[in-house]
Amino acid sequence: MRKLLLGLDLGSSSVKASLLDVDSGKALVAKAFPEEEMPIDSPQSGWAEQDPEMWWKYAKECIAFVQKKAEVKKGELQAIGIAYQMHGLVCVDKNQQVLRPSIIWCDSRAVEIGAKAFKKLGADYCLPHLLNSPGNFTASKLRWVIENQPEIASKIHKIMLPGDFIAMKLTGEILTSETGLSEGIFWDFKKNGLSEKLLKQMEISKEWMPEVVASFSVQGKVTASAAKETGLESGIPVAYRAGDQPNNAFSLQVLKPGELATTAGTSGTVYGVCDEPLYDPQSRVNTFVHVNHSKKKPSYGVLLCVNGTGILNSWLKKVMGGSRITYEEMNSLGNGALIGSEGLVFIPFGNGVERIMQNKPVGAHLLGLDLLKHDKRHVVRAAQEGIVSALTFGFRIMKDMGMNLQTVKAGHANMFLSPLFRKTFVHMNRVNLELYNTDGAQGAARGAGIGAGIFSDENQAFHGLELLETLEPNANFYEPYEEVYQHWENRLKGLIRD
Repeated sequence: MRKLLLGLDLGSSSVKASLLDVDSGKALVAKAFPEEEMPIDSPQSGWAEQDPEMWWKYAKECIAFVQKKAEVKKGELQAIGIAYQMHGLVCVDKNQQVLRPSIIWCDSRAVEIGAKAFKKLGADYCLPHLLNSPGNFTASKLRWVIENQPEIASKIHKIMLPGDFIAMKLTGEILTSETGLSEGIFWDFKKNGLSEKLLKQMEISKEWMPEVVASFSVQGKVTASAAKETGLESGIPVAYRAGDQPNNAFSLQVLKPGELATTAGTSGTVYGVCDEPLYDPQSRVNTFVHVNHSKKKPSYGVLLCVNGTGILNSWLKKVMGGSRITYEEMNSLGNGALIGSEGLVFIPFGNGVERIMQNKPVGAHLLGLDLLKHDKRHVVRAAQEGIVSALTFGFRIMKDMGMNLQTVKAGHANMFLSPLFRKTFVHMNRVNLELYNTDGAQGAARGAGIGAGIFSDENQAFHGLELLETLEPNANFYEPYEEVYQHWENRLKGLIRD
């Protein structure tokens, strides 16, 4: 009989499931639902919400599909792991019913609330204790609900992150993790526990906070009712949970100081691991508890996030013809333009306020357009160069913090499928890039294997992880790509001054 692990990855575009074979370490089947992107509701400018019950609907569809496709038999599925979009807020009542749509990661409404809390708590407390400003994170979003929707706040029994909600639907248990609380800016790194001072300042009830479990641990078992809804067997343990960026790093076996992971999906990220609680004084990049953190062996993840990454590429595809043009054709078009797109610049910050811009509403801009010179080729290339430039802007903040950035790992997915994007990334940042056959759902499955004790150690858990390609920069391209970056940064500074 096979031993299988199920990983679920709840994104803002889709929910993905992957079934991993324990013996081979290979994914047998993976599937994402819906076929098109999940809707993000924006009742007001700068708002971004999703219905948690929609996540559950697509999670159930994924689970049913992969089980049927792999012909899973009774007793084969050993454990379940969950990865999820970070920083979202889910509020439920005593009956575990959702009280309002989830305020998700790219929602900007709580920026001023976070800035006010930072001022009141003081930088001397926030930076060494929280390693971040409360910013636009989960705690600030919850405070927004308290201030603006008191009738909903009065009914709150517990608050959760998106992955905690999916785990609750499977197990009936409302739990969270240290890494989850740190990403919501609820965690005091000096006390290694909840920040009582932040809760008091924001008037957040401690009773609303879920019980904390380790990322790798048995965190409940599939209930009879969840089994009926999903087709899973009851009693299967949920044994891992983590936000998408710590989990993406884990899925690439990024667990030691100096190792880095990157993604370029809807948003773009670079996530580096360190053993000291480093922080950026301006909170343009953010530090959280990493999945393998412990009191004896601390582990922290420093996250650089650019909201406007794949979403810009997706928008461009729709504008250029939607289903009549493929991403491969777009990449080929962009490759037909010279490095630097003949002066055309894309500022990609069109998906909510950006942390690396200190939550200022910079927006997306196409600058320097010459109607007699530029065409589709230049626009596509400028978009990809602009996205990489935005990541480079944050990359250099991380270097200034003292992080060692030499080799970056990524899954062979999303914008890293583009040769143009990959070439721009390695040369603008002067790093080696390793591409692997993995994704967040597969990483969540491996995490479940560790949490349930099926894998004896980390090395066994990553049996089957395959390095597909290594890209090394060519020094001959350093100067041209540095010129692209400097031109991009100068145009950005001009926008900010204006």
